Amino acid sequence: MNIPADRIAAIEARRDELQALMATGDLPGDKFVAVSKEYAELEPVAKAAGEVRRLRAELDVLVGMEAEGDAELREMAREEIEALRMTIPHAERALALALLPRDAADERAAMLEIRAGTGGDEAALFAGDLFRMYQKYAEAQGWRVELISSSASDSGGFKEAIASVEGKGVFAKLKFESGVHRVQRVPATETQGRIHTSAATVAVLPEAEEVDIKIDDKDLRIDIYRSSGPGGQSVNTTDSAVRIVHIPTGLTVIQQDEKSQHKNKAKAMKVLRTRLYEQERERLHAERAGARKSMVGSGDRSERIRTYNFPQGRVTDHRINLTLHRLPEIMQGEMEELLGALIAQDEADRLAQIEG
Repeated sequence: MNIPADRIAAIEARRDELQALMATGDLPGDKFVAVSKEYAELEPVAKAAGEVRRLRAELDVLVGMEAEGDAELREMAREEIEALRMTIPHAERALALALLPRDAADERAAMLEIRAGTGGDEAALFAGDLFRMYQKYAEAQGWRVELISSSASDSGGFKEAIASVEGKGVFAKLKFESGVHRVQRVPATETQGRIHTSAATVAVLPEAEEVDIKIDDKDLRIDIYRSSGPGGQSVNTTDSAVRIVHIPTGLTVIQQDEKSQHKNKAKAMKVLRTRLYEQERERLHAERAGARKSMVGSGDRSERIRTYNFPQGRVTDHRINLTLHRLPEIMQGEMEELLGALIAQDEADRLAQIEG
């Protein structure tokens, strides 16, 4: 694998410079945060480069031993040379992966949006199943899930659910989940035992901070009105529901889950900010990459990405042709194998682009 030595040298030199800066103890708080963040980004690259260099130096020594040592030493060197020649490509690949450009949003929290698609009540039930699947996976990761808003269906599922997921590397793990998820199963109401197909749409957006997106008050139209809900549920009797329209883009967010007008407005602004941030990310991505679709997929919400077949107990991800016969476990949040395969394919695609 051809990795430019001057690029590695520049990264290592910068890493050493940052390390020395942090060691002085003279940096003001905000500067120290920026320096330590840059150091944390460069250190894995420098560490991987050091490992490649160590292995190659060891190989050079062993090759010399094989050429000049006695018979017993040559045999020992030969065995170690074979082992090293298998190890070095893995170390070089780890270095190449460390050098890949990072998505600036990978470490961010994410906004998870799930909506029932075609299939009526069964689609809403499936949307609820998906929400619980992600919730259980998030809990296993030590992440925090906060339901921002939801619209329940009469059957017990969700017509729509929007949640904030906070924790380390949330967006990096969940970003390939955006798209159409299809389910094949026999609904509880089906008397003939026929398999029905329905769908739900998932969108995973990196959460935006106030510093990312500046929103002028003059660009907003904010309406306050009385909440409404399905019969039998506790409905607010005060004017606390909030509708915010971002006039330049036409984006509209409605929030009425909280009894406090201020809480509803804060949640609505969080959703609006995240959607505006995603629009800007998509625009930049289209400019830089020519809107190229990778094998893993574009994250387009109209793209069918996965099928959950309950009669056969399998989950198939169509983007990477992966089928796992572990549907019950996956629906309980055991998603690591599935998500890991998607991340690995994305890394392979990006490495192929560089090498090609």
